Amino acid sequence: MALEVMARAVAPIPLDVAFRVEPGELLALVGHSGSGKTTILRTIAGLWRPEVARVAVDGVPWLDTGAGIFLPPHRRRVGLVFQNYALFPHMTASQNVMAAMDRADPAEADRILDLVNLHGLADRKPAQLSGGQQQRVAVARALARRPQALLLDEPFSAVDRATREKLHGEIVALRAHLKMPVVLVTHDVNEAQLLADRMAVIEKGKVVREGTTAAVMADAEALRAMNIREVAVMLPATIAEHLPDGLTRLDAATGPLFLPTVEGAPGTRVRVRIMAHEVIVSRARPRGLSAQNILSGTITRIVPGAGPGVMVHMAVGAHEILARITRRAADELALEPGDTAHAILKSMSVARDHVAYTPGIAEALD
Repeated sequence: MALEVMARAVAPIPLDVAFRVEPGELLALVGHSGSGKTTILRTIAGLWRPEVARVAVDGVPWLDTGAGIFLPPHRRRVGLVFQNYALFPHMTASQNVMAAMDRADPAEADRILDLVNLHGLADRKPAQLSGGQQQRVAVARALARRPQALLLDEPFSAVDRATREKLHGEIVALRAHLKMPVVLVTHDVNEAQLLADRMAVIEKGKVVREGTTAAVMADAEALRAMNIREVAVMLPATIAEHLPDGLTRLDAATGPLFLPTVEGAPGTRVRVRIMAHEVIVSRARPRGLSAQNILSGTITRIVPGAGPGVMVHMAVGAHEILARITRRAADELALEPGDTAHAILKSMSVARDHVAYTPGIAEALD
């Protein structure tokens, strides 16, 4: 049930994109406001028709301008979550969900609300729910359509940071239930990296770079298009224990990591976002440092930046750590590919919202 998208247009904004999203995969479309991200979602949903386009799910076209095919929105099995929720204010949460069903089914509505952690809130109207709860109702309503594709348009932009962190975790957990392709539009690179399997960087209506989050975040052209310096990697780990001094020990293939308290029981799988500018490189294993995390690895490449910096790529086990350091430091250390080095990371440099939870085994949504 893969989603295939191709669209070209001159107005209202130039557009020339093509990509494919596999079943169960989440693709994040990242770019500045006005880059064309939401226009792409509108094309998939049937809310806009480009001059030349093809949108197909599982090989069945929803839109094919060459063949004269255009299915209107109500005939596309698509779930769309807007920035502003767009809930019916006079309806309860359950009624909002049933409004998206082919046939109203209160029991099924309750099941889907439970899926998004809204147990016991089915009879509340939007005004009686928090912003985060309203967003969960919007997700539940999208899922009630039994969609072949799920589209999320800046779904967390209207909630505060603490609520956004919780919703990130819930989306990650919810993905264990989802079989359909998911497309997320966001300008938040941290959000994309925490939630997505792949990223497509959109600039002026074109795909500048598409690939795994790790590949995109290590690509200088993609980073320039996003106007960011927040280069980072995602490191898989497992919560090992919570220590009495307020730190949590994580076990990773790279060795133990000590971070400020990470919520979750021992055994919980997580991914840790490590910022390249927070990593220090040392030739020898350092002693007498306050930093708690020292990861040994092998330098694979050194990529010069546009300014005085370089990006050091270091293989640590089966994973990669990135370190942004000055060219002067790299020269003084005489760093070369193949050299053994140590990546040093302060425990306090990893923010709470830079830890993503990996979904466990869950019952699939039929």
